[in-house]
Amino acid sequence: MNSLSKGQKHLLWRIIASAVVFALFYIIDAITGGLGVPLSFAIVTISYVTSGYDVIYSAVRNIIRGKLLDEKFLMLIATVGAYALGDFGEAAAVMLFYQTGEFFQSYAVGKSRRSIKELMDICPEYASVERGGELCVVMPDEVEVGEIIVVKPGEKIPLDGIVTSGASWLDTSSLTGESLRREAKEGSEVYSGSINLSGVIKVKVTKDFDNSTVSRILELVENSAFHKSKSEAFITRFARVYTPFVVICALLVAFVPPLFVGSFATWLRRALIFLVISCPCALVISVPLSFFASIGCASKHGILIKGSNWLEALGRAKTIVFDKTGTLTKGNFVITRICPSDSSDDDRLMSAAAHCEYYSDHPIAEVIKSAYPHINAGDIEGFEAISGCGVLAKVAGKAIRCGKASYISQYCDVTVSSNGVHVCKDGEYLGYIEIADEVKGESASLIATLHQKGINTVMLTGDSHQAADWVAKELGLGSVHAELMPQDKTAVLSTLIAERSSKNAVVFVGDGTNDAPALSLADVGIAMGSLGSDAAIEAADIVIMDDDISKINTSLSLCRKTNSIVRQNIAFSLGVKLLVMVLGTLGFANMWAAVFADVGVAFIAILNSFRAFKL
Repeated sequence: MNSLSKGQKHLLWRIIASAVVFALFYIIDAITGGLGVPLSFAIVTISYVTSGYDVIYSAVRNIIRGKLLDEKFLMLIATVGAYALGDFGEAAAVMLFYQTGEFFQSYAVGKSRRSIKELMDICPEYASVERGGELCVVMPDEVEVGEIIVVKPGEKIPLDGIVTSGASWLDTSSLTGESLRREAKEGSEVYSGSINLSGVIKVKVTKDFDNSTVSRILELVENSAFHKSKSEAFITRFARVYTPFVVICALLVAFVPPLFVGSFATWLRRALIFLVISCPCALVISVPLSFFASIGCASKHGILIKGSNWLEALGRAKTIVFDKTGTLTKGNFVITRICPSDSSDDDRLMSAAAHCEYYSDHPIAEVIKSAYPHINAGDIEGFEAISGCGVLAKVAGKAIRCGKASYISQYCDVTVSSNGVHVCKDGEYLGYIEIADEVKGESASLIATLHQKGINTVMLTGDSHQAADWVAKELGLGSVHAELMPQDKTAVLSTLIAERSSKNAVVFVGDGTNDAPALSLADVGIAMGSLGSDAAIEAADIVIMDDDISKINTSLSLCRKTNSIVRQNIAFSLGVKLLVMVLGTLGFANMWAAVFADVGVAFIAILNSFRAFKL
């Protein structure tokens, strides 16, 4: 009961009171052998009005306003018609069970909204800012970029910024869905919505409130309702045509057959049954609820889906295209293999390369120097960087060159073609060092899982073919395209999109830094590791708020499950309603069957939609 709103509690008590009166009516009627029409009418009407007075009021008000064709109008016509035929008990039962269905619908929507609200609660209520030597408590939107804010233990960080003093541990679970704590110290970047757990920290604000991480997330979630899936759009269009259609059909059932066979009262009863059955609430509620629940579930795991249209499209994914650096790999270079020549060895090769690269600030040079710490800087007499080729250094009177095969071949009496960092010392070829981007630990298992689900995987990268092939082999990727310029990536992606069928979708996954064109071009764009990245949040359709690439599989599983639930609800609702409509028209279904076809089907569809709350 504590999870119910005030309105839901009020409706529940009305339903209980109405059910008690309704049950007493049948008990007393059975004991006495019949209460008579006036008394029966009075008791049943108490039950009817107690449960449905708001439905009656809304229907009458809509009729006055000219809005006739909604479910409340259908319920009013059906129940008043049952009264006119003397079926008081059935009229009260229809209203009672209709309101029971409405209660469960309201509860389902409320549960979904609460799951979204948990994310919305990340919004900080105030900021403590240093001004004129004093600490002022103001609204977050009143703080300007460059000001210093103080965040105490237990407080939410109100704005994005850089820690200028202090150290602490932060809870970023509201942003990323992960319980792992993050350390914040001087120089660390911190994001609004995170909770400070231990020490006092001072933060220099880098973004105003409107552009902060928390504001962008909240805007994303709030706008998700505007991006409807094809299923939701279909249901909306369907309901607009369906309701007037069934009203016309009910009128035809009531007035045409009596001209040829049976009495008017018989066919009027069948028409009323037809109206009760036809109420489209099972579809109108359950389909949007399934998507809404799924978006709420995803948000708990740090996966922000901008709308149900993207959720539905991801469930149809047959090809997923990955950017390499920062997505499948960490963006950190590592030595994968040391290949000395016949006249050298590992130590001699690494020593020459490390001394040669000592004054270079290239990321590859840093990897080589880290792998060989025994460098005698006093032996290095000169250094020169040859753009696009490599470097030259004079070490202990010897000329050492490091770089591409084409560059080294000019100075060594050897033909080399392997990719890597090649080393030549005074004309003697010493060998080469293979260096590649470090693969994320969870990338291989993700790719294997995607292949098991029948999804083709493609990697696009601007790196060399050798580096790309090494990563593709490590991960077991389906195909790879290397040495691509930014425009080449979009060209390859456009080809994949053109080749896919209309029922399938092509997904692009990038790190959100320089992948905006591809993220926008794909059927679904997913930004990885984009906490605080404006470019990612703007360009992507789905944003994973940490660097956990395994959440691609989580998102895919959730979307496929949701699409399945929606299809089940549509097929079940329409199938049962159509069957009972036919039976009711032919006289084989009574008002109780009509109640099941309306309220019962809606209740079952809502229970099925509840499955979308969990992965």
